[in-house]
Amino acid sequence: MSKTRKTAKKTSRKKSTAKKSARTRLSAALSAKSATKQRIAALAESPGAVCESDANLQSVLKLLRDTDESVEVRLAAMNTLATAAFSVVAFEPCHNDYIAALRDVSTDPDPKIRENALELLVGEKDNYAQKKLLDGLKKPDKALVAPEKALQILGSDIHAESYPVAREIFNKPPSEVARREALRLLSADATAAPLFEKLLRDKDEQREVRQISASALHAINPKKLQTHAREMLLDDSDYDDIRATSLAAVKQFGDQEAVAADTELMKHVGKMSKKAAPKYKKSAKQFLEKYGK
Repeated sequence: MSKTRKTAKKTSRKKSTAKKSARTRLSAALSAKSATKQRIAALAESPGAVCESDANLQSVLKLLRDTDESVEVRLAAMNTLATAAFSVVAFEPCHNDYIAALRDVSTDPDPKIRENALELLVGEKDNYAQKKLLDGLKKPDKALVAPEKALQILGSDIHAESYPVAREIFNKPPSEVARREALRLLSADATAAPLFEKLLRDKDEQREVRQISASALHAINPKKLQTHAREMLLDDSDYDDIRATSLAAVKQFGDQEAVAADTELMKHVGKMSKKAAPKYKKSAKQFLEKYGK
């Protein structure tokens, strides 16, 4: 037998052994007689066996849907399915059943199951999940997850219809966390630039909101951010952390020649390098070094 044939045969045996091992682990995971920790560990090692047969797939889907099972085991089953789904070609025959199961458990009595299912569905660009989340934001009595979590999930696959809802949440927020998450979602909406400009310059606004606004402006209108960043650097009455954010924006994205020639700006950064808090002094000194001052 040639060396090539021996190697191929050895590789084939290894693959066969690995498949048998995966099937054994899956059987242990599905057995209610096994301890919870053992089942969770076995499920984590079983993605390769999930789509080997319809029987395997349906067993894991049944485990996911079973409200009598522990939440930990059901979440482990969901994670195993999600891992298996990464192998797009191999998982294709199982995909429709997987999506159907996630939709079923997106309204599960357990909040963790609902939340994880909705996150996976939105990751799959599933319109059903998008609609459920938007409906919950419009009508809180229909909400499957907290508004801030819904906005966070929607933000991973933004659709234009999410923007009006996010604006409503921002204007009438059920919580400060939801208000911030609404802003983060709006950071992909170019028409929201004036809102972010206003928030960025509002010294009475929460600093985290101003930081979010700076990041959003950088993404949707970087020239406007540069203008505001310069003006905030010149304002000695603004907060050090906000001025430091402005400093970083000008340093990273400002026009090299224009910044170096801006005497007034360089003078104010020079003051920061001497009078600001230690962590901001360092940034100011690096800025001055970059522009040769």
